[in-house]
Amino acid sequence: MMERESISSDAAEVQGIQCGMLAGGMALESQEWLDSLADFINQGNTLPDNIKQQCIQLQGQNCQQLVEAEFALTLCLPDDAAPINERGQALINWVHGFMLGFGLHQADLTKCSDEVKEALEDFAEIARMDDAMSEDEESEQALNEVMEYVRISAMLCFNELGHSAADEQSKPKTIH
Repeated sequence: MMERESISSDAAEVQGIQCGMLAGGMALESQEWLDSLADFINQGNTLPDNIKQQCIQLQGQNCQQLVEAEFALTLCLPDDAAPINERGQALINWVHGFMLGFGLHQADLTKCSDEVKEALEDFAEIARMDDAMSEDEESEQALNEVMEYVRISAMLCFNELGHSAADEQSKPKTIH
């Protein structure tokens, strides 16, 4: 779908950007992510309506999954039937997107816990992976472990730095 619209990203990267922004501290109800997303995936041009609607729907799912207590985040990656290298590349795209989105909203890493700093360092390592994987059980297991680590780490970042609607409502309103 995105290729048809000449969008340079895939669903994994788009979701990564969205989750990164949320984990970096962007408010759940913020709409600013849409312009930032268009800047990165569509060279600053407005997203076509069908892509925009899909991104809004995905953002809603991301917000819902991140605030659920059961670690419900589902990464937008190809299913297990896809070739391992296709899934691996999608995971790398997701991590690239996450790091980009996170960086847009969280410049001060001194406030982050050691766990979040470690996760971000690991994400930087994952983003640099480019070796082809062999189609064997050991590689499958390794990829699944890295996918799960990325999923849990993204939620850890959100739980520490993200802003839920409840957080926003509990802040006192400033009157000027």
